[in-house]
Amino acid sequence: MNGHGLPIDRMPPRGGQRGVTLVELVVAITIVAIAVTAVLGALGMIATRSADAMVQHQATAIAESYLEEITLKPFGDPDGVDGETDRADFDDVDDYSGLSESGPRDPEGNAIAGLGDYTVTVDVEASDALAPLDASLVRRIDVRVVHASGARVALSGYRVSY
Repeated sequence: MNGHGLPIDRMPPRGGQRGVTLVELVVAITIVAIAVTAVLGALGMIATRSADAMVQHQATAIAESYLEEITLKPFGDPDGVDGETDRADFDDVDDYSGLSESGPRDPEGNAIAGLGDYTVTVDVEASDALAPLDASLVRRIDVRVVHASGARVALSGYRVSY
């Protein structure tokens, strides 16, 4: 017995409790493992979806550039020769009708490196959507861009003879 009335083998340790029990250690490891698994799973999903966002953004940029290129062309054929077939010779809005390119190209028809997984199609047709303007004075331009993964973007615009 000691001076506190307790047997010597039952005396409280000096300076308080030290260390952790095996059960506490196992519980702490389990909690940390669950948290790490959840964080890594979330990061994996984000990484997978970030590629999809990049493809969608590139497809949108391609469609916007084609639409801008077409709408900046004259409405009527300036040289009087209709239906040019070489992209570098396209000189009016109607020349782009039916255009289909595997891999986007610049206005001169040169392939743009690194974008071969995209297909671009263009339709140009008379439209009465801007009534009271006569349909012969309005062209609706539809640009569709499709990526090999299935991502799709479609943009439309109008060009008016003024």
